[in-house]
Amino acid sequence: MTRFSTIGIAGAALLASTLTVNVSANEGLYLGGSVTGYYLDSERFIGGGDEAYVGGLNLGYRFSDRWALEAGVGTEIGGNAMDTVRIDALYYLSEGTKGWRPYIVGGFAYYDLNDSDYKFSEVNQEYTEQVSLGFGLSKMLDRQWEFRSDIRGLHKVSDSQDGIDDLALNFALNYYFNPPKPVAVVEPTPEPVAPAPPPAPEPEVRTITVKLNVEFEFDKAEVRAIYGDELEAIANAMKAHEDIELVLEGHSDSSGPDDYNQSLSEQRVIAVEAKLAEMYGLDPARVSTVGYGEARPIADNSTKEGRARNRRVIGELSYSEVFGD
Repeated sequence: MTRFSTIGIAGAALLASTLTVNVSANEGLYLGGSVTGYYLDSERFIGGGDEAYVGGLNLGYRFSDRWALEAGVGTEIGGNAMDTVRIDALYYLSEGTKGWRPYIVGGFAYYDLNDSDYKFSEVNQEYTEQVSLGFGLSKMLDRQWEFRSDIRGLHKVSDSQDGIDDLALNFALNYYFNPPKPVAVVEPTPEPVAPAPPPAPEPEVRTITVKLNVEFEFDKAEVRAIYGDELEAIANAMKAHEDIELVLEGHSDSSGPDDYNQSLSEQRVIAVEAKLAEMYGLDPARVSTVGYGEARPIADNSTKEGRARNRRVIGELSYSEVFGD
């Protein structure tokens, strides 16, 4: 097995060992291709330095948004004078998936230079190992494709030889199997809006009815004092509501002739009207009277109790009042 194969297998094994780590939305495996232009130090060869263009494959693993480990193999484009194996660590200097992101790359590179194509200045130049350090820029073309370019310096460390330094310009295009998660846009929390006050309740309108029922002694038309409260309630309601009028109805029992009872009912209703004016200052013009005699009984005239109920003056008025604000 050649040294080239041994180093390639070792690099792949190192990278594969990282795949046991659980990936998140910003981590994961990627595969890509690269083109690298090398300027090889003139100290390597007789007659000056040389250039080579190497096409390669990259296999990498992104541990986080900032760290990645990558292995690559390559061979010279248009020939096989130079084969390479490399292992690199990349550190991205900024976070996110948008725009250009600078990064630092450092690692180890192995060259296999065909001695039939090169004239080496010293022995042990065909197989050499280099440490590398470089700087580059990266950009996500979409959620899974990344373009990357960097420039690297490579210093030879094999065979205890110092002073041999190469330069490489690298371009790579990588495909992420586990694409980076899009950056979440956090919307500002809206200010709480105070709920609108409930609508004011509609005012309640009530209809107030005031009734008057004045009963009289047999064959009399005098208003007894016991009915003062009822008369006062009627008078107060009419004073508070000047748009209402009162109708008083006079009645009698069936004792006596019809004409006499008709006259007696009229006397009784006039007596109630006069009491309202005299005692409570109610304008008589707002009161109308009518006598019905014995024509409209409300109880049985054959009993004493029934006749007492039929000797009466009644009145009723209604008005509206608003309750609540």
